[in-house]
Amino acid sequence: MSTTVRRLGGLLGALAAALLCVLTAGAGTASAHAALTATDPRQGSVVPEAPRQVRLTFSEGVLLGADSVRVLDPKGARVDDGRPAHVDGRSETAAVALRTGIANGTYTVAWQAVSADSHPVAGAFTFSVGAPSATTVKAAVKGTDPVVGTLYDTARYAAYAGFALLVGGCVFAAVCHTGRGVRRVAVGGWVALFLATAALSLLRGAYTSGRGPGAVLDLSLLGDALSSRPGAALLTRLLLLSAAAVVLAVVFGEHARPGGGRRAYAWGLGAGGGLVAAGLAATWAAAEHASAGLQPWVAMPVDVLHLLGVGVWLGGLAALLAALGAEEPLPGGAARRFSRLAFTAVCVLVATGIYQAWRQVGGWAALTGTEYGRWLLVKVGLVGVLVVLAAFSRRWTARIGDRAPARGPRPKAVPEKPGGAAGASPERAAQLARQRAAMAKAAGRRERAADEGRSGLRRAVLAEAVVAVVLLAVTTVLTTTQPGRAETEQKRAGRTDGGPSASAAGPVEARIAYDTGGKDGRGTARVTVAPGRSGTNTVDVTLTDPAGRPVDVPEVAVSFTEKEKGIGPLRAPLKRLSAGRSRASGFQLPMAGRWQLTLTVRTSEIDQVTEIEDVKID
Repeated sequence: MSTTVRRLGGLLGALAAALLCVLTAGAGTASAHAALTATDPRQGSVVPEAPRQVRLTFSEGVLLGADSVRVLDPKGARVDDGRPAHVDGRSETAAVALRTGIANGTYTVAWQAVSADSHPVAGAFTFSVGAPSATTVKAAVKGTDPVVGTLYDTARYAAYAGFALLVGGCVFAAVCHTGRGVRRVAVGGWVALFLATAALSLLRGAYTSGRGPGAVLDLSLLGDALSSRPGAALLTRLLLLSAAAVVLAVVFGEHARPGGGRRAYAWGLGAGGGLVAAGLAATWAAAEHASAGLQPWVAMPVDVLHLLGVGVWLGGLAALLAALGAEEPLPGGAARRFSRLAFTAVCVLVATGIYQAWRQVGGWAALTGTEYGRWLLVKVGLVGVLVVLAAFSRRWTARIGDRAPARGPRPKAVPEKPGGAAGASPERAAQLARQRAAMAKAAGRRERAADEGRSGLRRAVLAEAVVAVVLLAVTTVLTTTQPGRAETEQKRAGRTDGGPSASAAGPVEARIAYDTGGKDGRGTARVTVAPGRSGTNTVDVTLTDPAGRPVDVPEVAVSFTEKEKGIGPLRAPLKRLSAGRSRASGFQLPMAGRWQLTLTVRTSEIDQVTEIEDVKID
């Protein structure tokens, strides 16, 4: 392999590691997917007498646990009675009964559930019976533990990558070319997908409950998590992987049937492998975005096709790269067959991607006005780059013939002692054998490098693989981001349901000067809370240096505490938008009042400062 290819290979590995770090840096702060759109009693309201139950309505279906809705009196004692349940079987609702005879005062409702698309959501709000009162409740609104979130998102990325390698490697071997390198790609994909799925199954309970790493082996949490639809999907994936292991053994084993039965055997193997691959893809479609929202009966099959297209294309690229770097030369016909196969996969991706974009985004404005839309634009751009690179690969493919590359001069034999190897000691004979093998390997490497067509194709495919690593990372981020259509509907519901957002009050803004004491540690933070009322808000943070230029820092965090009533701190799940800009969407402030805004800025490993400012929320 040439020096250029080795350098690009190192770049690919470094880029993969860097992307995983970026991907998991915000673990535990993923945007909410099921948003609270209405409550009964309304948040912040005063009702004349105690209600029989508290009812919550979400923007999409949620999965409920035994403690999904807790109602606390002014002193912090629970007054809810029984397990929360859906109202009239509607999965987007949750209701819990209240004990009889509760006194007047302000009550806090803390809720925590799992969206139908498998992501945990949580929040809190208050209402009063008779008249508002002072409360000492500390609202226990748990987000995902940062360590658990990092591990979970890493395993999610590894699962997508493993699926692509497994499917792409098997399809490449069945249609184009088989070999040791292709087998390693497919088997490596199987191992990665198995280990990642096992890790996701163990982490699921702690991930959805907001518990730390110590809760991973909590059998009660594990049982609750695996009995849910996402948990069942993970268990199904593990079972399907046992069938995938059989497919791997057949595809790469010596099981080809001779004579007239070969065609029927190939069709049977293709049908069985296709069913296993579709089943694996369905474990994602049945538990994530496709299973919730608009037209799930159409979205789930489309999502399966989309994932299969990703596997055939991106996993096939890895298999092609492995085949090009193997000792045995890759026939030109195999490269051309993969070129046609990749073109078909891209057509499937474009068709299914257009439908998914319409379903998840909803409108042109949401492409730039929502986080999901902006990430989708990044994904579309990366696919465009891949298509351009694929065009260069097709040019190199056309220059590859089916004949083996011309061999250069044979390497000189290692001189032996008089009498030949037969007269040498066993140690000397083994050394000579190793030297001859190394020289033959080096000669083969020079021969492959001298083949201009294969070398050019290898470089082009490796460039595609680099972009594919980025594309998989962006796809993983999209699965943890609230769809643009849901975010738009959430905002619309906040304006029309009579809730706090119906007011015309403007956003709340605080400008906070900070100085961490280190180099380039001085600056100003502008924190905006919109619409600045109790309920759902968007928190924007902009950091600028003394010259007014946007500045990035290793860490910025914002939390809110209501000191008088003892609520908080509630941490805003900030996500980086651009240089110096971060945002938390769907952030819940459960009541009006004077809140203490705590800003933490870290500019280096040791330079950090925390500033406090009071803000008024209506």
